[in-house]
This record gives sequence, structure tokens and C-alpha cells, in this order.
Amino acid sequence: MRVHHLNCGTMRPLGGRLIDGRPGLLRRATMVCHCLLLETDTGLVLVETGMGTPAAVDRNAWLGAGFVRQSNPVADPAQTAIAQVRALGFDPMDVRDIVLTHLDLDHAGGLIDFPWARVHVHAEELRAFTEPRADERGRYRRIQFAHGPQWTSYADTGEPWFGFDAVRQLDGLPPEILLVPLAGHTRGHAGVAVDTGHGWLLNAGDSFFFHGQVSADPHCPPGLRWFEGHMETVKRARLDNHRRLRQLVQEHGGEVTVFAAHDETEFLRLSAGADRSFAPDSRKTSRSSG
Repeated sequence: MRVHHLNCGTMRPLGGRLIDGRPGLLRRATMVCHCLLLETDTGLVLVETGMGTPAAVDRNAWLGAGFVRQSNPVADPAQTAIAQVRALGFDPMDVRDIVLTHLDLDHAGGLIDFPWARVHVHAEELRAFTEPRADERGRYRRIQFAHGPQWTSYADTGEPWFGFDAVRQLDGLPPEILLVPLAGHTRGHAGVAVDTGHGWLLNAGDSFFFHGQVSADPHCPPGLRWFEGHMETVKRARLDNHRRLRQLVQEHGGEVTVFAAHDETEFLRLSAGADRSFAPDSRKTSRSSG
């Protein structure tokens, strides 16, 4: 399976090193929306969609003025998933399936660009959207789902996978793509695991935000740590996932590569590693692997 790493939405919030951990306080930090485009025998599969084309046209209407003020997303049509699919030489109609970690606006906003695709999501996440509790009512941007996505949802049942429970294959997709329950950020949040043939990739979504959180000496910039706690739905589950993901990295780091959706450091590292996997005359993009 060939994997393309895509950044489908750059964000430039205030805070500098308090957010991204790099030197400098009086600057804007950089965060990404790390998505995957998978080439399978049955078509293209998109893991996450980023913010979508409307975010590059009218950020406030599509993302909400509050999110725009806080995150300062870059309005760049070239960063949308559909533009990058075309830039790789593919027909967007070949994106037949989309797998989401959750339904937050910066992960599901691009569904509108692929209305024909089946959308795979954890059943509890779909329930949180359709039957929100009081603390969830302002979380999801309903304008992003007005086109009527073709939902395929999955109950919290499945098989063990590297210490995680209820991991399952997805209907109509290759067995190399798995949904891994990781509730906490939202109550139906999940990771997406992909067997590339050279090891597993685990897109852990927003189950953590900074690569240092799954290191042997866990750490996170204070501003980002505050934001993570502010956005959590189930605190105990979120913290337990930190522990389990750290254990996964420490015990199986040679078999499984774990990354968070908004960590630019990991996106650049994985993109560079993918670039070295192919001779220059044989790859379509410097963000490909597999």
C-alpha cells in the first residue's frame, strides 16, 4: 500500500514555543492537519479531510469566528485535500472512502469536497454529533455536514491490537486499515492504523497533541497542554490513552509509528522519511511512502 502524507490545513496561533515547543515566544506557532491518502487495490482512501475548500473561501462562515481568532488557519486552496489529490495526478472521484478519527471541524471540514465517498466513523462519535450532550452542543459545525455524508459507523467491538481493545476492520476496505478506539478528546474519538507493508502507521488524531507526550520523558508545551485539557470530553480516558500510547511507542516503536494530527514536527519527519523511500524519478510527491 502506498501512503501519501498531506497537510490539509496549516494553523498559526499566537504563543510561539508555548504551543509548538520551538524557540521564540513573540511569534506565531505552526500546527498542521496531518492527513493520509492511501492507494489501495479498490481505490483511494482518505484518512481525515482537513478543513475543506470552503475554509479557504470564507473562514468565519465555515469554521466559526472563534476558531479563526484562536487558530488563525491559513486560507490556502492548495492545501485542501481535494487540491492535493489532483496535484498528485489522481481523479478525486477515485476517493471512495474516508476514515475519520472524529468530527471536529478541522478533521471533517473537507467531507463537502467528496460527497460521493463513504465516511467511516466510530458509532459513538456519530451519536455525539446527532444526539449531543449539553457540553457537546457547540462542538460540531453542522454546516459542514449539511450535504448529508454517507455514514458507515462502527460499534465499540473488535479484536486486540498491540494492547488496544475493540480494534476492527472497516467494511469494504482492505484489512490493512483499522479503527482503534481512543476516546477522550471526544467520546467517540478513534485512531486509524494502516499497515504499510513496512510497519504500521497510527494516526492518533487528537488523542495527544505533541510528540513529546509519548516519549519516555513525557512533556508538552504549557499552552498546548492547557488547550488539550480545555477541549477534552472524557479526562480519565484521555490520560489513559497517553499512557497506553507511550507504552506502545516504548515497546513496539520498531513496528508502529504513532503521530498526532497537529504536530508539525512529526509531519515533517514522516514526510522526509517518505521522500527517502523513493527514487526521484519514480515518485509523484515528496510526501509518499509505502
